Amino acid sequence: MAFTVNIKQLTLGAALALAAMGSASAAEWKFAVEESPGDVQTLYAEEFKRIIEKRTGGKTTVTVYTYGQLGNENDLTELTAGGAIQFSNASPGHLGTFVPEVQVLSLPFLLPESDAAKAKVLSSSPALYDSLAKDFASKGLKLFTVYPEGEMVWTTKKAVRKPEDLGDVKFRVMTSPILIEQFKLYGANPVALPWGEVYSGLQMNVIQAQVNPPFFIESAKFHEVTTHLIYPGDVEYTTTVVANADFWNGLSDQDKTMLKEVRDELQTFIIAKQKEKNAAALEKMKKDNPKLEVIKLTDAEREVFRKRVEPLNAKLVEMVGGRSGKILEQLKADAAAAAK
Repeated sequence: MAFTVNIKQLTLGAALALAAMGSASAAEWKFAVEESPGDVQTLYAEEFKRIIEKRTGGKTTVTVYTYGQLGNENDLTELTAGGAIQFSNASPGHLGTFVPEVQVLSLPFLLPESDAAKAKVLSSSPALYDSLAKDFASKGLKLFTVYPEGEMVWTTKKAVRKPEDLGDVKFRVMTSPILIEQFKLYGANPVALPWGEVYSGLQMNVIQAQVNPPFFIESAKFHEVTTHLIYPGDVEYTTTVVANADFWNGLSDQDKTMLKEVRDELQTFIIAKQKEKNAAALEKMKKDNPKLEVIKLTDAEREVFRKRVEPLNAKLVEMVGGRSGKILEQLKADAAAAAK
């Protein structure tokens, strides 16, 4: 245990040293992501780097750090809030302990289905950038953007088309009370198993299911130890990009305008890129495991799960408190308006 703590201290110390080295020039930005090279967040950060450096003629440089280089997910958020790095990804499943209200983005059947409507909500919703942004600001963070990484897909060891099919399924979820409650409502037995134990858990049948976007399932090789991929059409996995609030407030109006334009450009880019990457991942999984059965729930089948999970909205507001209820209602209204 002592060794682990020392390594973490060294990692955080190195990050702070990097910040000190870069503080002499506001044109050196650091962007840390929660994923590995080639994953969706890294693709976003690399495109952000390319556009920023091109638009500033190289006067502003961006260094991208992938998972583990500057610590874990919580470390990245703390480093950003503390000003050691300028930008980082922070996904709702982990960020919920830091900014509880962000968990509204994890609710099923919330975002519009069409790409255009989804992009409109995630890039410009007042619920996010006026209301939710205040909760980020109170923690020393600027909510820069929210974007999708792909539909959440279940890996199971049998066909699932209705809640009754999940009655005997131990379903691995992240350590989020909202996710645990969601899969209880679906009829499953949710298990908060550590990430490093998921593959062996599926292999040894300690758990029978888990949920992630297709690109992540393929990357983690979970398709090797499962028999079915279920596309329930309930949740779009989203991530936020946050900036250090003091850094953002210190930018010129010209830089802020440029960054907002880059944000809008990247929303279109990443929606297309993640769809491409998730489609490629599905094809690779089917090729690697020819016995893999893919099931996409029909509208009628989805409706049964949607009704099952309706109480989750009130449960989230009860658990999170604060302004979560107001943010949720506004976000639902924004989503409905975008869908029209």
